[in-house]
Amino acid sequence: MAKLALTIEYDGTRYSGFQYQSNAPSIQAELERAAGALTGESIRVAGAGRTDAGVHARGQVAALSTESGITPERFAGGMNHHLPRDVAVRSAHAVPDRFDPRRDAVSRWYRYSLLMRPHRSPLADRTAVVISRQLDLGWMRAAARAMTGVHDFGALAGRMADPGASTVREVTRVEIRAEGERISIDVEGNAFLPQQVRRMVGALVDAGTGRTDSGRISEALSGYGPPPERTMPARGLCLMKVRYPEWLGIS
Repeated sequence: MAKLALTIEYDGTRYSGFQYQSNAPSIQAELERAAGALTGESIRVAGAGRTDAGVHARGQVAALSTESGITPERFAGGMNHHLPRDVAVRSAHAVPDRFDPRRDAVSRWYRYSLLMRPHRSPLADRTAVVISRQLDLGWMRAAARAMTGVHDFGALAGRMADPGASTVREVTRVEIRAEGERISIDVEGNAFLPQQVRRMVGALVDAGTGRTDSGRISEALSGYGPPPERTMPARGLCLMKVRYPEWLGIS
């Protein structure tokens, strides 16, 4: 029995998210179907984390075990033969049996893409969100600094599966870059709550238009002010990379 870690890229537009659901298409279900078709085995796939419906990934990581004896290099190619065109295995690596893609992750890096333009973009509509109002990047970066560090992000979370679970998370980086009409917001942290990144970006957009500021965001994170209200659409969000200890060799 060999355990493999797969690095996966997907366009999440037509999926309910990564995790299997009985009544809707999911990335996990596609991976398990492809792995079964490749090996003839009944294979369960575990992911590094759930992504919301419509969210994309460039570097999602999943793990599976197989008795097939197929090398990691051939396994990646074989999976892609059986996967739909909007899902692909970028690489496969042998990992120890104890590897857990969720618990062993050091951090997750997400990117949210905005387009500053007056009208919609048919070419970018699946992967970016158009903002027609001018954004002040200085105000946005001040708000981003208020979100960095260890905070209770409950004010920026969607509905929790376990209402009693901790909502404290560490965000190590919120970086805002502008290239022409495109604004990229990179958010990295140890883990994230449901809809947390999309709500963080919503608060940053509101800061950029003057609807809120870093002080009010700090108050919300401290439990002294109203929570930010804007949740950005899922299509602008992409899981760029899940980082692991270097010795695992996952890239």
